[in-house]
Amino acid sequence: MKTIVSFILVSFFGIISIIGQSSYEKGMDKAFELWEADQYDQASNLFERIAKAEKDNWLPYFYVAEVNIARSWSEKNEQKLKNQLDKAQEYINFAKTFSENNAELLKLQAELYTVWISFDGMTYGMKYSGKVSELYQKALQLAPKNPRIILAKAQWDMGSAKYFGQPVEPYCKDIERAIELFATFKPQGKYEPTSGEERAKEALKQCKAE
Repeated sequence: MKTIVSFILVSFFGIISIIGQSSYEKGMDKAFELWEADQYDQASNLFERIAKAEKDNWLPYFYVAEVNIARSWSEKNEQKLKNQLDKAQEYINFAKTFSENNAELLKLQAELYTVWISFDGMTYGMKYSGKVSELYQKALQLAPKNPRIILAKAQWDMGSAKYFGQPVEPYCKDIERAIELFATFKPQGKYEPTSGEERAKEALKQCKAE
């Protein structure tokens, strides 16, 4: 009798787990669809709801931050930019509590600082440039074969080289390596970040044209 009861309980909780996973996947898929359609507010809000439901899963928090960073690159209104990046920072901080020493989160933090530098280099360049370089260096140490990290660091290094009037050719090799690694790159989970291959190819064209 105990065996039958145990089997029923295991089956029940197994079904509940599957249902929960299905809801998570449906929500994540829908959020990505909204993001792809440039519906940033809706995508961010949905990722946020998923994060609150999942609680200890770093990925929804990561994507709340990434959506708000992505929408900020072309933002000209400083107060709106601050609101978006403050929210991104909040969710990066949340994600770090669930996933320490995460190269993708370090990369995302570097991108947030880079948005500020891009917005106002005179004000934020001295404040954040050193931090960005440190973040990419640490991320690369944690994930030396992650093409997204290699690409992001190479693009940052290229931008710095241009600013100081230095050649960018050395970083073309890094971008080429990233493209090679994208061909075999496999994330650990279904929704872990994978994008960047097309951006790498465009970056290589620009690098070789310099």
